[in-house]
Amino acid sequence: MADNTSMNAAAFTSKGDATDAVALPADLFDGTINMPVMHQAVKAYLANQRQGNAATKTRGFVIGGNAKPWKQKGTGRARQGSIRAPQWVGGGTVFGPTPRSYAQSVPRKVRALARKSAFNARARENAIIVIDAFDYDAPKTSQLVGLLAAIGVATKKVLILTDGVNPNVYMSGRNLPRTHVLPYSDVSTYHLLWSDVVLVESNAFASLIAQENDEAGEESGDETEKAAPRKARTVTKARATRATKATRTTKATKRTKSTEAVRAAKKATRAARKSTRKTATKTAGRKSAAKRKTVAKKTVKKGAAKKATKRTARKKGSR
Repeated sequence: MADNTSMNAAAFTSKGDATDAVALPADLFDGTINMPVMHQAVKAYLANQRQGNAATKTRGFVIGGNAKPWKQKGTGRARQGSIRAPQWVGGGTVFGPTPRSYAQSVPRKVRALARKSAFNARARENAIIVIDAFDYDAPKTSQLVGLLAAIGVATKKVLILTDGVNPNVYMSGRNLPRTHVLPYSDVSTYHLLWSDVVLVESNAFASLIAQENDEAGEESGDETEKAAPRKARTVTKARATRATKATRTTKATKRTKSTEAVRAAKKATRAARKSTRKTATKTAGRKSAAKRKTVAKKTVKKGAAKKATKRTARKKGSR
């Protein structure tokens, strides 16, 4: 639901003096109010504030109950296995809460629509007031209270939106229970619906309009790129495919060359191993033949010595 009529807001100075009414930006304040989207955004915001620390002990976490309270049969009583079973006083809890996350995610465009709807709802109620500038030299709560009293919203829940982070205004209002100070860029749907009156710094709307213009320029640039002729797109696609094919062929050739080099290196190592094995076998054969010869010579010498000793022994016996 959107209205084409422009919306105006009352304007005041930082001291509470009334000025001429200000026309609200038409891009944001177009009368759109989407209740389901606001409900979804507020529900997600409140869910994300939960820590999810609730926990109970099951029978496995309760201390004690390791022994069977009495024997299985013969007592006439119902069989029991542990005094920490759920039916016992002081026993474990069945299906109790466990720590978990309650986080909910909302799409960016849905959040923007919800915030826009909340702004429009407050604008329809004439609950948006524009302040020219919060030029506070130092934090002063009494100065902010005087401003709220001059405007006539001292007894209401007030949301103050500054142009960027303003520590002086924040510290001036943080001690007031019904006042909440936020930068305009950080405001959420929940804060807008929580408040009765919204005080917005005039420069915040200017920065909003500039930001929207930048986004619109980016979108128009994207549209012009999309509106390019199809021939140019096909040419660029063909060039891209050719480049990819060329890179693939070069990679394939490099791979083949590398594999061939690896194979050649493996062949060389195998040949070197074979040659070393052959030389080792030749040297081992030569050594074994020499050993055999020396052993044969020694055996021959030993046999001749034995025969000589026998001959000498016979000669002595014959004498």
